[in-house]
Amino acid sequence: MLATTLPATSATVADPLRAPAPRTVEETGLPQLFLVDLLCKILAQHGQMHLSELAGATRLPVSVLDAVLAPMRAEKLCDVTRRGASGTDADLCFNLTDLGRLRAQEAALRDAYAGPAPVAYADYVAQIRRHSVTHQPLSRAHMQRVYEGVVVRPALLDQLGAAFNSGRAIFLHGPAGSGKSYLAERLHGLLEGEVPIPHAILIDGAVVPIYDPVVHPAVPEDAPAGSQFDRRYTRDQRWVRCQRPAVLTGGELTIEMLDLRFDHGARLYQAPPHLKANGGILVIDDLGRQRCSAVELMNRWIVPLDRHVDFLALQNGYKFAVPFDMIVVFSSNLQPEELADGAFLRRLGYKIHVGPLPEPLYRTVFRQVCERLGLDWDEAMYDYLLRARHGREGRPLMACYPNDLLGQLCDLAHYEGRAARLDQAGLDWAWQNYFGASASADAAGDSTNLGDQK
Repeated sequence: MLATTLPATSATVADPLRAPAPRTVEETGLPQLFLVDLLCKILAQHGQMHLSELAGATRLPVSVLDAVLAPMRAEKLCDVTRRGASGTDADLCFNLTDLGRLRAQEAALRDAYAGPAPVAYADYVAQIRRHSVTHQPLSRAHMQRVYEGVVVRPALLDQLGAAFNSGRAIFLHGPAGSGKSYLAERLHGLLEGEVPIPHAILIDGAVVPIYDPVVHPAVPEDAPAGSQFDRRYTRDQRWVRCQRPAVLTGGELTIEMLDLRFDHGARLYQAPPHLKANGGILVIDDLGRQRCSAVELMNRWIVPLDRHVDFLALQNGYKFAVPFDMIVVFSSNLQPEELADGAFLRRLGYKIHVGPLPEPLYRTVFRQVCERLGLDWDEAMYDYLLRARHGREGRPLMACYPNDLLGQLCDLAHYEGRAARLDQAGLDWAWQNYFGASASADAAGDSTNLGDQK
């Protein structure tokens, strides 16, 4: 089966962060039989449950649960008892019968998902469109606020800002240690607003979990959402109010991870990283170091980057389109032409080089790191590092060096039980550790053993 286009959605689709919760099974957008299977699996997993516990587990109001539990009781799938003296629905307890446990086992063989009720696939697509990341215009003032305190060339910052506004993929390239990954991850701070993330979506009868607390930081509600027993309950708890997501992948990325995967042991689907990144930012770090070739990886991204749609498939062969709505940032030590052909490079709207820092900016970084680590600034020692180390060995002024080198001085000071300080012997020692003995063999004194120089 094949569904190669996104479902049509109304331009006036309600925002689940504000719209009323479903009051009937029909308003959930989920089949009645699916909800019966879901409740059977939840009861099989947890045993006897109060109605309030079922409402919390499914994130569905009692009005919906009543409409599902009534036929389950009529079909002898569950028993109900009353525990408590209040005489209200909250005292009701449900437990599966033998027939219900058999139904749960059969349902789990197809799909073991037993969590919050999913949302309909079309509703998910509608919300991605409504909260699209392309609705995030960026100004220079906002860019400067987000990168305040970050030492970066103004021209580079302008390139990143324009690239962000374009909505096209960004390719950051340059030598190791130049700060590409840091700049890429910081772009997440440019994203504003909140987005609704579903716990899961239902597509062709299969449940695909979406919400990941690591990727989707939940935003605390301004006021209590209420109780599922409150008939005026208005918030659809199947959606989580979240900050816009930021997904970072690196050398561990494989081609298989970019597809919808079904774990046959757990009997659950695992969403690919770009599906979780919808509405936010996706950073592919260390491009070229993945366990698949860069060409394979780039070819996999051609259609999504061009059409803002990707195609995934269920284990039964059903193929469907999903929104590809995110800022994609590639970061690599390699040049663009080393990673892909012209067809793909054309789809990389911005190819931005991040190189060594100019000396004034390098000095600023060095002073900032000294201040953060509690080291007294020493102009002579800084000049020594530039002249005797960077200058003599031709080492470029990379943004990562001050933190890495001065951090080693602090490590040694903690080991020796003294206050850290900037001195020539310590800088030589840290340089040798960082770049290797061969890079420092011509240093005066060749401080292999600092103890001999005290």
